Amino acid sequence: MSKQAEADLILKLYDLRREGTMRQARDWYFREFHPESKADVDGVMFGEHSAHLRMVVSYWDMAAGLVNHGAISKELFSDTNGEHLAVFSKLEPLLGELRADYGPQFLANLEKLIDATPSGRERAAAIRERMKQVRARLAGARSMTAR
Repeated sequence: MSKQAEADLILKLYDLRREGTMRQARDWYFREFHPESKADVDGVMFGEHSAHLRMVVSYWDMAAGLVNHGAISKELFSDTNGEHLAVFSKLEPLLGELRADYGPQFLANLEKLIDATPSGRERAAAIRERMKQVRARLAGARSMTAR
């Protein structure tokens, strides 16, 4: 595939991320979705935010599939995206349990891409820890202003 065609795909993926419903789903995923157990994911998967969860994880799994199959180079994708690491970081600790119920292909493309990315698992773990710290700081700041 030509570099121009790859660039076109990257820009199309970016446009999809900017679509209104997708933007709402991404905002929800990063601001409100902090699963600590499979039960947390199940509660969302079968609740009012099911579409948001499915939209975000299927989008990034699809994008990863394009990379895994050579439509976009890993280098170009990694240079222009990082959100997929954050998406993966939230669900990585629960993948075994999720796949037992949702099927063995759940996030398989994304996991394959993360594993093909230099230090991918370590980067996802670091993101997970940073997000926990940010949430703790925000919770602390909210409790201070509530006093």
